[in-house]
Amino acid sequence: MSDWTECLKFGINLTKQTSEIILNAFKQQKQVHLKSSQADLVTETDLRVETILKSAIRDKYPVHRFIGEESVAAGECVELTDSPTWIIDPIDGTANFVHRFPFVAISIAFTVNKQMEFGIVYSCVEDKLFYAQKGRGAFLNGEPLNASGQEDISRCVVVTEIGAERDDLALSTMTSNIFRLLRIPVHGVRALGTAAVDMCQVATGGADAYYHIGMHCWDIAASSIIVQEAGGVVMDTDGSPFDMMSRRVIAASSTAVANRISQVIQAFPCRRDDEDQCRCICGGKGVNSV
Repeated sequence: MSDWTECLKFGINLTKQTSEIILNAFKQQKQVHLKSSQADLVTETDLRVETILKSAIRDKYPVHRFIGEESVAAGECVELTDSPTWIIDPIDGTANFVHRFPFVAISIAFTVNKQMEFGIVYSCVEDKLFYAQKGRGAFLNGEPLNASGQEDISRCVVVTEIGAERDDLALSTMTSNIFRLLRIPVHGVRALGTAAVDMCQVATGGADAYYHIGMHCWDIAASSIIVQEAGGVVMDTDGSPFDMMSRRVIAASSTAVANRISQVIQAFPCRRDDEDQCRCICGGKGVNSV
């Protein structure tokens, strides 16, 4: 069995270096474009960061494969194979980035044989580096992470997002899910605007659960192993095993909490990330200026 520690260290160093581009652009005026909806944004910084990350990784590991948010938006395949694969979100929280709301992350996951080997989430403005390697624990700025272990849903803080899906069915489903959770009741529902950082809150113990429908594999792949290595659980919103391509996830402090959330929330239909292998997530219409 291969040890992918060298790749992890390379990814961490590259993430920190590339974050300087995001930080330098954070307070500047941005040229914003639309992808799948009025709430699904992309900037030149997203494109630049992904290009730099992929170029540097390809130079170091020329046989490795990639799944990148902006590459997929431009029409590249979403295809997870057994080959070593880097799953990249150059800026998770682009709307935050555009509005200077200080939760903006680079998210990088690494899979081999379709299994997660490590994940890196760097919350750039906060200077918080979350990372985990399979079987070796999860860490925040070098300190071990532990999920809360909470088993009582009525004592939980839950994190979620409305997301970029804005049709009537998606909006009514997502708002109804929040209503049903608050009626349990849970202690509170929170949102930071970046799925990767949201999910990492479960690993820190600061939140007890996270769920979402409609995100993509690059949003949650890295955080999924961080939560699991911190002692949390990750599953589909219907209670089945986690599938990063399904666009549905619950991450929780315990199986009991995850199962309770799966009994309460509902999912709206959304196409899998690996459905129609070479597709453009913006429906083939390209990227439009705002």
